[in-house]
Amino acid sequence: MKKLAVTATAVLFVINSFTASAQAQDQQKAWADYMTPGEVHKMMAKWDGKWKEDVTFWMQPGAAPTKSTATCVNKMVMGGRYQQSTHTGNMMGQPFEGQGTLAWDNARKILISTWIDNMGTGIMYMEGTWDEASKSATMKGKTTDPMTGKEMDVKQTFTVVNDNTQKMEMYMTHEGQEFKTMEITFTRTK
Repeated sequence: MKKLAVTATAVLFVINSFTASAQAQDQQKAWADYMTPGEVHKMMAKWDGKWKEDVTFWMQPGAAPTKSTATCVNKMVMGGRYQQSTHTGNMMGQPFEGQGTLAWDNARKILISTWIDNMGTGIMYMEGTWDEASKSATMKGKTTDPMTGKEMDVKQTFTVVNDNTQKMEMYMTHEGQEFKTMEITFTRTK
């Protein structure tokens, strides 16, 4: 009986060892898949470089638009895992600077965007999907409404028109109504 108990314990130990080893291998593979830049990252890397921005901005629904120009420099960082965008220009007669980060989350299969600029003190966060057929992304998130101090919904559409032209449209929700606040046409500079 004692010998049977020792044998059963040894068999359970071997089974648990194989199970633990298989789980460790699965975990290592999951981390490797999560951290390895893939096809979407390669696509984002094609957007690296300097871009001219033609900006149209609306302060409120029905208001006359304001136009300005700016520049954007995109570069992949952290081994090609994220794209960092640095923007400089003028907005509403003031110097403007902004910085964005774009990520493709391999595990969740979504785009994630963060944005900060010198026209505020908060961080805008958005998530969305990439549509390969239309070469566009629709991202939704939250930002702070400086008038109320509360979060408000934002939506951004981003379209790759061609290798040298991109378009971004930004929408915010004001009093329950979504309206277009910004449109930027990006043209690659050489």
